[in-house]
Amino acid sequence: MSSDLLRIVDGLARDKNIDKDLVLGDLETAMETAIRKKYPDVEEVAVEIDRLTGDIGAKADDRIISMAELGRIAAQTAKQVMIQRIREAERGSIFEEFIERKGTIVTGTVARFEGGAMLVSLGRTDGFLPRSEQIPGETHQPGERIRTLILDVREAPHQVKIILSRSHPDFIRRLFELEVPEVAERIIEIKALAREAGYRTKLAVSSIDTKVDAVGACVGVRGSRIKNIVEELGGEKIDIVRWNESSQILIANALKPAEIQDTALCFELGRATVVVPEDQLSLAIGKRGQNVRLAARLTGWDIDILTPTEFNKGLDRLAATLQKVEGMEDVITERVSLMGLINVLDVDEVGAAPLVRELQLDEALAARIVEACTAEAKIVQAEQAAQKAADEVAKAELARKKAAGIIEEETSAAPTDGESPFGSAASETDAVDEAASQTDTGTDANVASPSTDDEVVIAAGTDAAPADDESTETKASE
Repeated sequence: MSSDLLRIVDGLARDKNIDKDLVLGDLETAMETAIRKKYPDVEEVAVEIDRLTGDIGAKADDRIISMAELGRIAAQTAKQVMIQRIREAERGSIFEEFIERKGTIVTGTVARFEGGAMLVSLGRTDGFLPRSEQIPGETHQPGERIRTLILDVREAPHQVKIILSRSHPDFIRRLFELEVPEVAERIIEIKALAREAGYRTKLAVSSIDTKVDAVGACVGVRGSRIKNIVEELGGEKIDIVRWNESSQILIANALKPAEIQDTALCFELGRATVVVPEDQLSLAIGKRGQNVRLAARLTGWDIDILTPTEFNKGLDRLAATLQKVEGMEDVITERVSLMGLINVLDVDEVGAAPLVRELQLDEALAARIVEACTAEAKIVQAEQAAQKAADEVAKAELARKKAAGIIEEETSAAPTDGESPFGSAASETDAVDEAASQTDTGTDANVASPSTDDEVVIAAGTDAAPADDESTETKASE
């Protein structure tokens, strides 16, 4: 009997991953409760289980009690107390185990669905994958094995709630640690990461070893490493760019495959004005603004993309406005533009203080500059509003004519969301041309704030072009 007790306690402690002495202590507490249930008048109750032999010694007011004499009701009470204490100990054990694994990837099995949420079996307990943490468009079936990130671990009444995620940016980071040994060993560091789950991810990488190519190592030979990650994400595109301490170079890398001409940084506004050729505008902005939006989040800068014509127009108007200010010199006008203030709207926004601090201007002169730019900015805003209204009218008229059959609908269809805009064996020029034809453009929406058949990964920041029979994933590895 005693040996059986110890064997059962050993098995229970092993299965629940709780300390054996804790189980024996809970058992002693349960027996004391049973004795008090049987003999409510006793004052002192003591139960001790020998840790080596399993023998039970019980006393009530110095009288030795045999467990056999307690009866069914007392035994049922002891059972309930024991179950409750074991569950509390198990919850504590589960919480300690998973709180240490917070931020890591776990593999589980899809158990069931509750509304839009998914319950994932993690062995000893279930994890909770809310709809908001799932990858949009991804579907799973009960019994399917799935990888998730442990996002949070909370102690809730009567349970430990484990929040899982597949849409969090750290999920990408951990996948790279699993697939790329150099990332796990910290030879390659992921400096920044921006993600729109289910669509595209951009990450900037650098290497502490000059002999290791950061981008090439992440992509792998013929894209072998990145392909595993893309497959795990259900075809989500991944752009890998080279990290650079220079914000101008980093922004240029982040906007690839678009080529840029110039970048003006305004530290006062946290804004980068990027000048791109007319034929690169659509590619730089990306489909529905995705490329510039992710680049802004990756670099931490608001990015405003302009064509050379728009950029020069703003500079010319700013220069003309400043020339009318009393006491202005040409050198001051040039220094204002070097601050990244490339139009009258920027000067109006920053105010006079930065001009006094950075350019050592007289406060009265700075005030006159801002006053002149503010007046001109109102005119510019009125012109922009009028242009926007005219564009809306033109768009409505075009839609009316199409509906009336006056203008035929375009017959060429853009690829579906599940298709890559670039062919897996297409040249870089073809990719640029095709992407530009499918991108939503418009200079009124080119400001971004930081906030599936074939997988195609553009490893930006590399110079080598892919061979005709290789996908663009292999570009970095070469």
